[in-house]
Amino acid sequence: MTIAIRLRRTIIATLTLTAILTLFPVAQQASAAPKLDGVRYTYVPAKICPVEWRQGTWYVKELIRCAAGYYGVSSDKALYVAHRESRYHPHAYNGSSCAKGIYQHLCKYWPGRAYDYGFKGWSAYNARANIIVTMRMVKRVGWSPWGG
Repeated sequence: MTIAIRLRRTIIATLTLTAILTLFPVAQQASAAPKLDGVRYTYVPAKICPVEWRQGTWYVKELIRCAAGYYGVSSDKALYVAHRESRYHPHAYNGSSCAKGIYQHLCKYWPGRAYDYGFKGWSAYNARANIIVTMRMVKRVGWSPWGG
């Protein structure tokens, strides 16, 4: 095959792809996030509060402070509620109510909350997921699910 034929095929393929992308923009379709009960799923990038919470309580508190500051929630209130709920223990579990994690999300609500606030499929025992979901939730509805 000659160079001229290859060049022609490359140009035709490029023009065809450009025409298809112009007529059917992928970016607009991909940016529309799916809905669950009227709330759009949003992804939370890993760069928000990249604190390694597995290293201990001090790091869990730092993650809470960081997330509270990022989402505009009172860090003092966030720390108080986390201490009251789990003593900052990511693997805290209440067998009588089936509440899990730092902020003791009830088992029946966690999957929906995780989905709504950007951590679809994550465990409530993951401190980063639990804290950021809580801060985003508090930003939207306040501390009422935790008794005010």
